[in-house]
Amino acid sequence: MFTVTVELPDVVQQNLAEKHELSRFVLEAIALEGYRQEALSRGQVGAMLGMSFGATEAFLKERNATLHYDMQDFEQDMATSRRLGQKQL
Repeated sequence: MFTVTVELPDVVQQNLAEKHELSRFVLEAIALEGYRQEALSRGQVGAMLGMSFGATEAFLKERNATLHYDMQDFEQDMATSRRLGQKQL
């Protein structure tokens, strides 16, 4: 486990604390930004935040953090689908 200390100006702390529990707010911000930058997977975000699969999906969707899925991912999925389809014949 790693601990981070963040120093905030009093006015920033007061403004944020009015609407958020600060340690949770910071943890969610780190998880969200890590996901957006592709440093964290959806599973890692869920583990960090102690959320189920569905709750993690909702958390990311509410914050407009889209699934990282590019053309290479699509092509791999298509190849896998074709391969699996051929095995069933």
